[in-house]
Amino acid sequence: MDIPERKYLRGANLQGVNLQGADLIEANLQGTNLQGANLEEAHLEGANLQEANLIGTNLQGAYLQGAKLEKANLRGANLQEANLQGVNLFYADLTEANLQGANLIDANIEKATLQLAKLHLANFREANLQGANLQGADLYGADLQRANLEGANLYGADLQEAHLEGTKLGGAKLGGAKLERAYLIEANLEGANLEGAKLGGAKLERAKLERAYLIKANLKGAKLERAYLIKANLQGAKLEKAKLERAYLIEANLEGANLIEANLEGANLEGANLKWTYLIEANLEGANLEGAKFEGAKLKEANLERANLKGANLEGAHGLSLDQLSKVKTLYEAKLDEKLLIPLKEKYPALFEIPDYNE
Repeated sequence: MDIPERKYLRGANLQGVNLQGADLIEANLQGTNLQGANLEEAHLEGANLQEANLIGTNLQGAYLQGAKLEKANLRGANLQEANLQGVNLFYADLTEANLQGANLIDANIEKATLQLAKLHLANFREANLQGANLQGADLYGADLQRANLEGANLYGADLQEAHLEGTKLGGAKLGGAKLERAYLIEANLEGANLEGAKLGGAKLERAKLERAYLIKANLKGAKLERAYLIKANLQGAKLEKAKLERAYLIEANLEGANLIEANLEGANLEGANLKWTYLIEANLEGANLEGAKFEGAKLKEANLERANLKGANLEGAHGLSLDQLSKVKTLYEAKLDEKLLIPLKEKYPALFEIPDYNE
């Protein structure tokens, strides 16, 4: 098929045409029908493809830097290894598209649909994916460092081993997402929905998870040192052997959570809900547990050395011993079962005096 001159390309019908390696730099292809066309390794830098029909089009290895693809239809398109750096995909439809290994650095993908898209090892560094639909997408090992995914739908997405360092995920929907071994260091997940998400072995050091919804999330062995989990909902979460040193869990809801052998040394759990929480062999050395609620919690062999239990409610807690509680920093105004309270007051009366925090 003969290709029309550049000035006649806009809105043209180029369905199924072979344009492999074609020079279409800055071409105006707005509204053009390129369904099923072969544009493998074609040069489309700066081209206008707004509202173009690219369903099932082969764009493997194509050069699309700075191209305009707003509202373009790329359903099922092959963009494997394509260069889309700085491209504008605002409201584009990339459902089930193949973008494996594609370069999307600094791209604008706001409110685009990437549902079930193949994004394995794709590079989204500093890209804008705000409000994008990535439900069920394959983002295994993808690079999303410093990208904006605020309000994005990542429900059920595969983000295993993905790089999300410094990424904005505030308000994102990550329910049921696979985030095992993902790198979320310093990521912003404030208010994100991570219900049932799989975060085993994930690296969340210094991550911001304030008011995050982590009910029944699996964080076994995850690294959460100095993470901000203020008012986060971790009810029933799996945090066995998780590293939470110096984490901020102020007023966090950890009811029924599994923190067996977790390291919470120096963590701030002031006002936290630890009812029915499993803290067996957990390390709470030096933790701030002021005003925390421990009713029904399991604390057998937990390390409470130098822990601040001022005003904490330990009534009905299981597995506590005199030896454990004798090593805490303070029990001032704490509530305890009488079988522990009476002998502790007799042997260690200083624990019930107004604490001197300057000691």
